[in-house]
Amino acid sequence: MLHRTIVWFLGAGLLAGAVFAAEPQMLPGENPNPIRLIRRPVEPLSAMARLGRDIFFDTSLSSSGKLACASCHSPDHAYGPPTDGPVMLGGPDLTLPGLRAVPSLTYLERQPDFSIGPEKEDVDDTVAPLARQAEVGKTAVRAEKIATQTAQSQNIVPQGGLFWDGRADTLQIQASGPLLDPREMDGGSIEIIAGKLRSAPYAKKFAALFGERIFKDTKLLVAEAAFAVGRYQIEEPSFHPYTSKYDYWLEGKVRLSEAEMRGLRLFNDPAKANCAGCHTSEPSRDGSPPRFTDTQYEALGAPRNLTLADTKDPGYFDLGVCGPIRKDIADQTQFCGMFKTPTLRNTAVRRTFFHNGVFHTLQQVMDFYNFRDTNPEKVFPVSADGKVQMFNDIPAQYRGNVDVTDPPFNRHLGETPAMTAQDETDIIAFLKTLSDGYKPEE
Repeated sequence: MLHRTIVWFLGAGLLAGAVFAAEPQMLPGENPNPIRLIRRPVEPLSAMARLGRDIFFDTSLSSSGKLACASCHSPDHAYGPPTDGPVMLGGPDLTLPGLRAVPSLTYLERQPDFSIGPEKEDVDDTVAPLARQAEVGKTAVRAEKIATQTAQSQNIVPQGGLFWDGRADTLQIQASGPLLDPREMDGGSIEIIAGKLRSAPYAKKFAALFGERIFKDTKLLVAEAAFAVGRYQIEEPSFHPYTSKYDYWLEGKVRLSEAEMRGLRLFNDPAKANCAGCHTSEPSRDGSPPRFTDTQYEALGAPRNLTLADTKDPGYFDLGVCGPIRKDIADQTQFCGMFKTPTLRNTAVRRTFFHNGVFHTLQQVMDFYNFRDTNPEKVFPVSADGKVQMFNDIPAQYRGNVDVTDPPFNRHLGETPAMTAQDETDIIAFLKTLSDGYKPEE
């Protein structure tokens, strides 16, 4: 399978300069070497997952009585935010803004636990504690992330985990966070939530699964509720359908348009967008569909979003892995400003991008990658004296953490940007092929 994957990678023209001259019988936009993708079998939901579905859509668990998991993670929006605001509003009156943009809950079924260092399959079974690995990372030389190479898997940087800062390792823990956050569902306390679960319409499902004694153990009741939500996310196919046009193209069932094919090549071209350096586009060795994320963390230096409530304090900074929410590795300042690389699947249906929701269109995102270093005045604010305020959402002492080595961020002020306007348009056309729900013609 590995050999076949490599053949596909080369044959599909993903490397810069690759051509299809050797395949004269092909129609434009066809995949010359289709492969069989391995998807999770669709099976009936377990009793635990069905309970989790009830909880996922239950607004009564919030203090407002109007907010459920599904309110911020909308099934109609790839389990991401249904609005174009930078954050969602929560709390008792739905007036309190969240801290960060709402991430999608799709494609987390293969998300590894949070760790620091190379991927666990590349090291021995003894995994060093976070603090020790982080110390190694202070002096380790980082490999340049290139779309056509895999050296980045050896980098001593954070990877895996859930939320923008990776502070949760399981979907159960992730589900508990918004439930208790006063700026989100604002459940109040474990005791309050347990009381609501005992009287919920689905309470009998708890009894059927765990017996009536579950209602006497407050902490266990809420923990099992969060576990049930996690099971729902794992078992419900719509959280990880792999039904995009690109998936079907990989299998040879559809053709890409000329613009989409150009975008695919640019996406994987180290001399151009180099998107696949972080957002891996090739299937895994076992035939699993590509995840479009290496799950690693990067400090990209996105502009400060002055529309957020927290940024009204000029001394406030969201440092991602270093806080303010996550606190266990806050002393590892070499990671300050780093946030998890999200999957690009369904990115075209989003209207809020980056951890602080500063961008609202894919065009703005592409401009950021293209002009951040060559023409920063196009993406960052300019002060009254004409000075461009680069990396204005990261304290000065941590700006050395910003990625200035991985293409296209290896360019300098005044140099020619990596992409033309047409390149950006073509990449956006390709990104739209990553949206689920595509119906190939029979």
